[in-house]
Amino acid sequence: MKTIDELLSEGVTGKRVFVRADLNVPLDGTTITDDGRIRAVVPTVKALADAGARVIVASHLGRPKGAPDPVFSLAPAAARLGELLGGGTGVAFAEDTVGTAAESTVAGLADGQVAVIENLRFNAGETSKDDAERAAFADRLAALADVYVGDGFGAVHRRHASVCDLPKKLPHYAGYLIATEVGVLKKLTDDVQRPYVVALGGAKVSDKLAVIDQLLGKADRLLIGGGMAYTFLKAKGHEVGISLLQEDQIPAVKEYMERAEKNGVELVLPVDVLVSSEFPDLKTKAPANPATVAADAIPADQEGLDIGPETRKLYASKLADAATVFWNGPMGVFEHPDYAEGTKAVAQALVDAPGFTVVGGGDSAAAVRTLGFDENAFGHISTGGGASLEYLEGKTLPGLAALED
Repeated sequence: MKTIDELLSEGVTGKRVFVRADLNVPLDGTTITDDGRIRAVVPTVKALADAGARVIVASHLGRPKGAPDPVFSLAPAAARLGELLGGGTGVAFAEDTVGTAAESTVAGLADGQVAVIENLRFNAGETSKDDAERAAFADRLAALADVYVGDGFGAVHRRHASVCDLPKKLPHYAGYLIATEVGVLKKLTDDVQRPYVVALGGAKVSDKLAVIDQLLGKADRLLIGGGMAYTFLKAKGHEVGISLLQEDQIPAVKEYMERAEKNGVELVLPVDVLVSSEFPDLKTKAPANPATVAADAIPADQEGLDIGPETRKLYASKLADAATVFWNGPMGVFEHPDYAEGTKAVAQALVDAPGFTVVGGGDSAAAVRTLGFDENAFGHISTGGGASLEYLEGKTLPGLAALED
């Protein structure tokens, strides 16, 4: 895999460089609520622009249905990228992806200038399962550029035109973000310092089964929280009330618990939880007044919504000596202040841990920023939750494979 440093050493002045970024940021209307993914691509874009390239930044945002939809416009992300790059010149924005606006915007770029083209997923060819349709769209994208730089780590697990097909049509290089993300993930797979502790949360256990399967042969401890914990508790025979539960996953969870014991992997479940008879109002953040109960004594009419105070202490103690930590998925409904303490406790335990700590993207990364933690207090905050998990599962990520020679 060639890197951007090799491209820069070859010279990029006057070249049109297509940067496949991940600007898929959360929006409240047109207001960006977390700009972490935009900030992550700035080093690559700035290095290219400073070296005289004519930079074309492309990304998806949300899940439009293969046609333009103003709700998913990249215009707010383009404006924020311009602010982060500084220099006072701003970033040009093309209101289409491969049409006349994109062509004229790119043609109007001078050396060192940057443009963002509209949401790639406004074109059905981007996400098509038909190889010929994806390739045809990639051909139109390739016509805009001379060189391809892949830097959208959050999308490298997708077999999409701009991620997999386009690199085959242009000289291709890995940007700084992808190089960093791959280097970090290798520390979690190939060169692990021990004890290696993994904290997994989030809503569905089915989303994490494949990575748990792999980690049972690699990790020393697995800490389970979030909505997925209730399927584990049910598998142990405990009442979980009206908590989130995936009944169909109980046999797999039982098998994994047995294998963890056999392999000497410490699998740690909550010992207490915060419960309520109703889900909290995340819009008004009205007080929820939860109760704390033992994890094996959840009332039949109550729902578990966060790990309890004893579990927070337990998990912090299990992270205290970790040489390597990977955390993916919040411990509870962190978006509401009454259910944020479990996620906050795990984040703080990562800050306090002596070893290399990785926040595995997605909701975990959002939680770290929402809860006010200094990002520099962690070893690495990934921009791609799904991509990180699939890498740890041992899967070949098509977007990374496409950048290899």
